[in-house]
Amino acid sequence: MSVHVFLPCRKGSERVPKKNIVPFAGKPFGLVSIKLEQLLNCALVDEVVLSTNDEDILNYADSLSSAKLTIHHRCDELSSSSTSTDELVAHALSLIPDGDILWTHVTSPFVNSAVYAQIIQQYQKALAAGFDSLMTTSKIHGFLWNEQGPINYDRKIEKWPRTQTIPAVHEINSAVFLASAEIYRQMNDRIGAKPFLYPLDKITSQDIDWKEDFILAEMMVQAGLVQL
Repeated sequence: MSVHVFLPCRKGSERVPKKNIVPFAGKPFGLVSIKLEQLLNCALVDEVVLSTNDEDILNYADSLSSAKLTIHHRCDELSSSSTSTDELVAHALSLIPDGDILWTHVTSPFVNSAVYAQIIQQYQKALAAGFDSLMTTSKIHGFLWNEQGPINYDRKIEKWPRTQTIPAVHEINSAVFLASAEIYRQMNDRIGAKPFLYPLDKITSQDIDWKEDFILAEMMVQAGLVQL
């Protein structure tokens, strides 16, 4: 089995300017440098395919001169905020037509080399157990409601049950999607019909989406709460 990482990283950010490459926690090239180092240092990753339209990121990645790194200059048509995930699924398959595709993002800086290795190993076990793909999640044990009332417990049975006894709900955190290129080809998707749900802890699953996320994540690194 060969594992090929698909790392999409488009230019610009509407919420945090130059989020992918602005300095972060002492790293001059920020999140993209952290993520590339983590992926390239993971022994179970065979190739990292970086797809970006950002010239600064292209130049930085080229300076690494890594045999495991494939750099793709993505066209602007696939790099706008309106580009759909479905379009990127087809794009990923065009770049990685064989093997297994591990789709990840630079905005998950606390998913490090060791965590990627654990996820890949669990994926292999999951395939043997009858699953066809894997995606990371964040487990939620809490009172979840919509306008009609609670959706994960029954108030007719118990109005306020202990949260530990409420069945967990999995929130997809988009840190990792892992499936074969054949799944992409057959399903037009980055997961199959029976994905294995791989929960990450609260710190590891930290996603940098807003400015506040960026600030908090940087503070967590500086406080020594997490290992990049």
